Amino acid sequence: MDSPGNDKGKDSLTRLHTVTLTNGVDSSKEGETSPFCSKEQAKQSIDGPIVSAFKQAKLEKEAQKNWDLFYKRNSTNFFKDRHWTTREFEELRACREFDDQKLTILEAGCGVGNCLFPLLEEDLNIFAYACDFSPRAIDYVKQNSLYDTSKCKAFCCDLTQDDLLEHVPAASIDVVTLIFVLSAVHPDKMHLVLQNVYKVLKPGKCVLFRDYGLNDHAMLRFKAGNRLGENFYVRQDGTRAYFFTDVFLAQLFQAAGFEEVVNEYVLRETVNKKEGLCVPRVFLQSKFRKPPRTP
Repeated sequence: MDSPGNDKGKDSLTRLHTVTLTNGVDSSKEGETSPFCSKEQAKQSIDGPIVSAFKQAKLEKEAQKNWDLFYKRNSTNFFKDRHWTTREFEELRACREFDDQKLTILEAGCGVGNCLFPLLEEDLNIFAYACDFSPRAIDYVKQNSLYDTSKCKAFCCDLTQDDLLEHVPAASIDVVTLIFVLSAVHPDKMHLVLQNVYKVLKPGKCVLFRDYGLNDHAMLRFKAGNRLGENFYVRQDGTRAYFFTDVFLAQLFQAAGFEEVVNEYVLRETVNKKEGLCVPRVFLQSKFRKPPRTP
């Protein structure tokens, strides 16, 4: 079973390209599939039994504990550092009004800092707020030799209920990153995360999003009994994953007051020559803007 956010596997060859599906893939249309998925695979993932309401309530209640245990088991060794972030998101450079302008960013769901620290190393003119659901993950961030309170502030936060304004000034953030974060939140609570980050983002500035897309290989690998709902699954360790369509994501952000700038599928074929496997990966990479102030 695919592990949380593990989109950088040990593969001998990776081919990456980005496409825009102009008609979208509406999560309510069960017959529609991504370009990498057969109808048989999609039907199998849709038709599986749903986990009982009792177990789902338990998973929701224990969500923080399950992520804390994940980081206890894996320490800082599970995820690879995401040095691709600035390459994939030119907004991190392009949003500057002048070359040496200092940016203030929020990495929502920072984990142990696999995106945070490469960013701080590559761009010395960034101050970063970084938060995560897991207290253990935040401890690892603060123990990192690169952690410097003059460059970043890390804090524990449940984005579905804790107010970001307790840690971050209102309308002070130039860029928010949501990278493999929203998929771990129950779909009924995703809007709360977006409403929270909206408050701290400057008018006219953007949220940069990357996460699992519908019919990604990780979704198709789930066994019977792991389905929590439409496009929503639980892993063996109790952590959960939602698989997005562009239509659903756009509706989610727009309902929270954002404007769509870019909302594209990223399709990757990962080939393991040694094992003779070709694994399709489907992600959504998007940018949504908080509307600028009207004169």
